[in-house]
Amino acid sequence: MRVATTRRLRLPRGEGAGAWLSAGSVALSLLALLALLGLLAMRGLGHFWPSPVALVVLDDGRQLAGERVREVPLAHGEGLERLYRTGNRDLDGARWDWVRVSAIDAVSHPAELVVLERRRWGEAIGRLAAVEDDAGQRIEGEAAWAALEARLAELTSLRRARDTLRKEVILPRVGVFEVEGRLDPDFASANARLRELQAAMEGGRLILDTAEGETLVVPLEQLLSARRPNAMSPLDKLTAWGSGVWRFLSEGPRAANTAGGVWPAIFGTVLMVMLMSILVMPFGVLAAIYLNEVAHQGRMTRLVRIAVRNLAGVPSIVYGVFGLGVFVYGVGGRMDEWFFDETLPSPTFGTGGLLWASLTLALLTLPVVIVATEEGLARIPDQQREGALALGATRLEMLSRVVLPMAAPAMLTGMILAVARAAGEVAPLMLVGVAKLAPQVPVDADFPFLHLERKFMHLGYHIFDAAFHGGDVQAAMPLVYATALLLVLVILVLNLTAIFLRHHLSTRHGALTRR
Repeated sequence: MRVATTRRLRLPRGEGAGAWLSAGSVALSLLALLALLGLLAMRGLGHFWPSPVALVVLDDGRQLAGERVREVPLAHGEGLERLYRTGNRDLDGARWDWVRVSAIDAVSHPAELVVLERRRWGEAIGRLAAVEDDAGQRIEGEAAWAALEARLAELTSLRRARDTLRKEVILPRVGVFEVEGRLDPDFASANARLRELQAAMEGGRLILDTAEGETLVVPLEQLLSARRPNAMSPLDKLTAWGSGVWRFLSEGPRAANTAGGVWPAIFGTVLMVMLMSILVMPFGVLAAIYLNEVAHQGRMTRLVRIAVRNLAGVPSIVYGVFGLGVFVYGVGGRMDEWFFDETLPSPTFGTGGLLWASLTLALLTLPVVIVATEEGLARIPDQQREGALALGATRLEMLSRVVLPMAAPAMLTGMILAVARAAGEVAPLMLVGVAKLAPQVPVDADFPFLHLERKFMHLGYHIFDAAFHGGDVQAAMPLVYATALLLVLVILVLNLTAIFLRHHLSTRHGALTRR
């Protein structure tokens, strides 16, 4: 009877420690990445969860109502200090309040405390005293909250109808006011309807009693939302959280980028990356084919390869200066002189825009595409080329039908690296087209539909502007975290799309081209 035995695989001396170190490094990198994503998600997405509102009574008799933000120790071990977001900036010019924990007498969470989100002055926090309609009729008590919710639902419907009318009817007809010498009837009726909607949104006001004993009067037309966090159930809070996340993704920014959403920045980032990829891939692939398949492999070719690799290390701001001087002032200025002379001195293409930003980032990522594609071409065995030529194929047919399909995964690898770098670049975009606020995306129903001369918003620049140029850094920081998480997810989606396509091509053309 044969007894089965097992052999233990023994690694050569020293390789076992190296394998463990490699595995540990990979695990540490993954943990760091997960920790980063967790921090961004917790600080960013947690901002949209309705936090409880505390009513704080201090030892000197003063009261304040606000959402607790954080607690930090004082210098020299003198106790703790707590930060509350109190809102009501139009009353005292501040929306934050630092309070010594030792000075707090009592903290409660009354169910009647209301948090209002306004178009101007940010949040307002207090007790709902009354709601007045257009006729001056005053509604108090619990009926006031029901009337407020009904009016907010009506205002939301009216705003949606107004925005649709502006986008689909009025904006496409701007500049065409007359048809055959008469006022365009569609434009006139749309303007009349717009005035009706605006009039329907006006009127009515809300009276709010603050914790400090002051009275705040808020026009209902200025309200965006109202909630009572202390009286909300977990399901209500989850619904409010989902609504807040959706508004962040679908609306434009407001209040100097410290509130609102980032939809124009999402659209601008994705569109710029797509245009950059369309521009850089043909030139990068053709350059790699010439260097590896056509050019004589001599000293000059080696110098060109060294130059291409050195270009990959040039700081991005240098490319921005190059794009500003060559594309914006050079090519764009000439285009204005040739085709838009009647609009000068106001530039059309002689200023930063989507086209020049895409071209600048295409130059920035061109060395990455060339190097990745050339490495893929170099890995294809010469037998593939020789076999195709021996069967009677021309050199062009050999390149287009044999070599390029096998090198397609390497090309997509170059595109993945280019997308990852271009989507996060900010410095060159500040010179060639990015804007702090561009509420209109560069795509609309007007010919030529894609407006390459327009400025656009970018998620990376939005993070930079909100974090360092906003008037209220404390209010902007949660949105900075949320936008950073969104930028990482956008890059991840773009890269995964290219990775899946690369995997499909690798599987199709054999294991030799797998990466």
